[in-house]
Amino acid sequence: MSEPRINDRIRVPEVRLVGPNGEQVGIVRVEDALRLAQEADLDLVEVAPTARPPVCKLMDFGKFKYEAALKAREARKNQINTVIKEIKLRPKIDPHDYGTKKGHVVRFLKAGDKVKVTIMFRGREQSRPELGYRLLQRLAEDVAELGFVESAPKQDGRNMIMVLGPTKKKAEAKAEERRRRSADDALAAEAGTTTDESVEAPVVTEAPVPTEA
Repeated sequence: MSEPRINDRIRVPEVRLVGPNGEQVGIVRVEDALRLAQEADLDLVEVAPTARPPVCKLMDFGKFKYEAALKAREARKNQINTVIKEIKLRPKIDPHDYGTKKGHVVRFLKAGDKVKVTIMFRGREQSRPELGYRLLQRLAEDVAELGFVESAPKQDGRNMIMVLGPTKKKAEAKAEERRRRSADDALAAEAGTTTDESVEAPVVTEAPVPTEA
């Protein structure tokens, strides 16, 4: 994105001027706008070049660019890409394996990741797609507090696929994890510094002094 035109680079006869605090000055000749900018030790910045006449604002352009760069850097730092995890199931999965796979899905959703759930059909299982559909529905219901069905179950060759999306965004999940770890660290530090201050005084016994006969 190109930088806006400022000061002498604004070559139009008149502009709609906005003051440094957002106040509307009105339509003025560009020469008058430049004079006002010089008197206020500010820049005349063209903020809406396609308007008729163009809209210009009085501002400290150097400060504006610096603050914009800081905001962009902060936005990039906070931007976290959502990862798509994948779990594969068989239509006739046993309860123990189902519990294990569901645990993985729960962990992924808590971390703010999407989960692609694939049902793999083999042999005669391909003639019973309802088995896979019911299994996917059951899984979606079991994790409903953490995720939602982003892409409904659909047949894809020998497989059936469903995508679950997290109810919490990745950034929120990361922030919550950081808060939890900070709380755990604080508790651990507090437990480590707690000591028993009651110290028993040593018992001193005196040997009897022998008496002369």
